[in-house]
Order: sequence, then structure tokens, then C-alpha cells
Amino acid sequence: MQAYPGFFITFEGGEGCGKSTQARLLYKKLQQHKIPSLLTQEPGGTPLGNKIRSVLKVKRDFTISPLSELFLFAACRSQLIQDVIEPALDSGRVVVCDRFSDSTTVYQGFARGLALPLIDSVNITATGGLKPDVTILLDISPEQGLQRKRKIQHDRFDSEEISFHRKIREGYLTLAGQEPGRWLVLQAGLPVNKLSQLAWEHIKPLITRGRR
Repeated sequence: MQAYPGFFITFEGGEGCGKSTQARLLYKKLQQHKIPSLLTQEPGGTPLGNKIRSVLKVKRDFTISPLSELFLFAACRSQLIQDVIEPALDSGRVVVCDRFSDSTTVYQGFARGLALPLIDSVNITATGGLKPDVTILLDISPEQGLQRKRKIQHDRFDSEEISFHRKIREGYLTLAGQEPGRWLVLQAGLPVNKLSQLAWEHIKPLITRGRR
């Protein structure tokens, strides 16, 4: 795996956890401190990724198999790394990404039931072995998360059975337990400003101590 002079931060969590809001707030904080940084998201972040995102997220009159989902997400990720993430890290910037490969492990693995070794292989191929320096998990019960999104038009994933979303939470907590040095688990029910403060307090000494 290639080492980059930048620093890579990802936000993860189930539906309605508020990770997109926290990713934006962290990016804003980095900008305020004049730290070279970039904010992006998955799926998306590139012209190809945005087109695939619309296929994956919007409810359609056709089905997408779990294996097809896996490869579509991997295609988005590979393009995003090549076009956006790698150049930013190589130039020494802090990259903040709303979802990354852990989402695939959880959604297509723990929740959809695809074999985890298969997902690991596809993830490694798509990322070239790139892993986040820090992953912030906003933990929330699926019932609370979906309730938060009740006024928003549901996408394909929101519309899944509650058992699907419970598996997602279980998957995230399992991954966080396996790599405690990389993951920071925050309770998503805390006030938005408090969550932003906790994330910044964790990140600030890491990015000022030195880059990879």
C-alpha cells in the first residue's frame, strides 16, 4: 500500500445518523484553521460516481442484486480514489469522506449477506489497499435513525426492513471493535455541536502531530 503525506478521515453510520452533517462541519473547521483539505462522498464525488449513485440510491422499477451492488460501489470508489482522493492525499491535504469501504463491508456483507472474504478482496482491489487514518462512527439505533429521516423521501436502503438496519448497526460496532485504534465511536443522539466538538478534539492532535 502506498503511503501518502496527507491524512484520510471517513465518517460512517447507519441511515439518519447525521454523518454527512458532521463531515461538513469537520471540513468547515479545517478550513477555518487554514488546513488544506477536501470534502467528498461515496457513492459519488466524480462524474461516473454521481451517475452510479443515482442508480444505487433511487428506488427503481428493477432490482439490483447484492453482488451487483458490491461491484457498482467498488467502481465508484476506484474512480474516486484515482481522480480525487489520491491526488489530494499526495499533495498533503486532509481528505474528509462521507462513507468509504467500511460501508461496503457492512451493507453488502453484514446486511446483504455476501461473504466477507469476497468483500475484502473487492475492497482491496478497488482501493489499492488504502484505508482511512481515522474513521468516525456515529452510532444510533435504527429506529431512531429512520425516524429522523421520516420527512425525507426514502431511498432504496431506507426502505429495507428494520432487521436489515439492525444488521448494519451490528456490523459497524463489530468493525469498530476489531480496530479500536482507527475508529472513534460517538453517540449520534448528542447535540450536533457537541458531536462536532468531540470529532475535532480527536482529529486536531492527529493532523497537527504530523502526516503519514
